[in-house]
Amino acid sequence: MHIYLPIAEMSVNVLVFLGMGAAVGFLSGMFGVGGGFLMTPLLIFSGIPSPVAVGTGAAQIVASSVSGAMAQYRRNNVDIKMGAVLLAGGIVGSVIGVRMVRLLREAGQFDLFVALAYVTFLGVIGTLMLIESLNAIQAARGGQSRALRRSGQHNWIHNLPLKMRFHRSKLYISAIPPMVIGAFVGFLGAIMGAGGGFIMVPALIYLLRMPTNVVVGTSLFQTVFVAAVTTVMQSTENYSVDILLGLILIISGVIGAQYGAAAGARLKGEHLRFLLAGLVLLVCARIGWDLVTTPRELFSITTTLGAPL
Repeated sequence: MHIYLPIAEMSVNVLVFLGMGAAVGFLSGMFGVGGGFLMTPLLIFSGIPSPVAVGTGAAQIVASSVSGAMAQYRRNNVDIKMGAVLLAGGIVGSVIGVRMVRLLREAGQFDLFVALAYVTFLGVIGTLMLIESLNAIQAARGGQSRALRRSGQHNWIHNLPLKMRFHRSKLYISAIPPMVIGAFVGFLGAIMGAGGGFIMVPALIYLLRMPTNVVVGTSLFQTVFVAAVTTVMQSTENYSVDILLGLILIISGVIGAQYGAAAGARLKGEHLRFLLAGLVLLVCARIGWDLVTTPRELFSITTTLGAPL
């Protein structure tokens, strides 16, 4: 069953993209990530133009994150106050990122920049998460308790000003680090078409020392609003959101996220981090392979804004 996508200007099989949306939604609910770091590359691999994949991926992230965040909220896994601070920074970062997308498209370097950004960030973060999760699993098997946050443990973050108390996360820290994390994630989300959970989740766990289960819900909470702002701006400024494709991904993603949240509740924190790290590295390897191999089409003709002639 094929339909025509007006913005992407191509015909696609509906069933393929329904399955794609459901799979990414499932992973979103399980790991507490928006799923954009998976959805955007998958759309590009499927032949969707990169600007449309980034813009439409942000729209899909909104729906899957709403579904996953609601499921996590019912489990009391959302720190609303922390999410609000992350959101304040995220909106600023997303506004800057959308403007950067337009500049990169005008320069004709958008596709290359997106690929390099994915390989860099996914490679570094995936490797660090994999090493830590393997150490945690090994320690647990040996009967050792390896907590990410020990009583009385402090680092440089605790010396910063503007401290706030986050009761659900059991933290008393400066509002500056979470706001900076939110801004950075919002910026990358606008450029890469990702909710930024693959960066936010490890940042909140390892830098702020938040409990893993609370990180999952809080990350999704912040992602909902940042992705919504990004989607509106991508649509109005870059005209790169394909509503029809977005609806297909949203419908299937919402369903998948509910099942993913239930599956994630049955796994331990270190096992979730291990699976997420493996998934991140697989996507990184796939994108990296495309960067070093000879493309099927050596030449293409586009306008300066990246739209097909």
